[in-house]
Amino acid sequence: MIEPSRRHPSSVEPRSLVATAEAFDELTSPFRRELLVHCYRMLGSIDDAEDAVQDALARAWRGRATFQRAISVRAWLYRIATNACLDAIERRKRTQGGDAHPSVGPIPDDILGDASAEPEARYDAHESVSLAFLTALQLLPPRQRAVLILRDVLAWRASEVAELLELTVPAVNSALHRARSKMSSREQAGPLLDRPPAAEPHHLRSLLERYVRAWEAADVAGLVALLREEAIVAMPPGVIVRGRAEIGAFLAATVFGSGLRVRLVPVGANRGPAFAVYSAGPGDAVLRMYAILLVDVHGSLISRITVFADQRLAPTFGLTGELAG
Repeated sequence: MIEPSRRHPSSVEPRSLVATAEAFDELTSPFRRELLVHCYRMLGSIDDAEDAVQDALARAWRGRATFQRAISVRAWLYRIATNACLDAIERRKRTQGGDAHPSVGPIPDDILGDASAEPEARYDAHESVSLAFLTALQLLPPRQRAVLILRDVLAWRASEVAELLELTVPAVNSALHRARSKMSSREQAGPLLDRPPAAEPHHLRSLLERYVRAWEAADVAGLVALLREEAIVAMPPGVIVRGRAEIGAFLAATVFGSGLRVRLVPVGANRGPAFAVYSAGPGDAVLRMYAILLVDVHGSLISRITVFADQRLAPTFGLTGELAG
């Protein structure tokens, strides 16, 4: 019997599950945010995750009469949402090709909510939504991905996962072993799952303040001085610049080479430092949002800057598209 709701006190008896739409909404709404984060981990995109949750809730409403009281409402919704994600991945493969892996996008901290994690979880709350972890997840086969998330991120028991995915416990354990091995091998091959030492809060705050000042002053040398020698700038899906000197030359020739004015606005994303970037050309009175930057800090310096150049992210992060210059 699946009983993950023992860790979540909001396991409501579904007496009104087959009644009105209002009752159904009241019953399912406490789980929507965690389902959205689950689907985001599965799919790597907040837009795709929102579509999957809507699909899952529609399926749950249509199938409400088939609900079995032997499982909790939470487990029932996770089963439907996981299957909605698996179907979305299959559709993606058909449209993009079998080997296509989408770039992982950012998620606002407001959606992630409480940063607490189950003590049994293999990955902590910050790591489980880091771009590195999510990128590695997307390379796993879909069912291995689901098993690893449910077991190592959400800390469900093997028997719970087996019932949710309609597998045997040995099959779940085998899938988890293969998934862990693949994640471990990727970690050994590169820094995908690197766990850098956290900077002291006051050092981090000072570093980020200098980072913002360097951007807004178009101070390429000052910005480069904040980077590790082997730092990376990544612009999904394909642009990667490696090395401090190379990054300085890249920024001087692109962002700052055309005389742009830049303003950075702090945002919360993937439980790490992040900024919305607004820019304006010479003579423009209005700055327009054009990217979200996620910053990885290793010790006292920046090790990676990931740039999501997509104006459509503004409403996702509760931002306006323009700022007065």
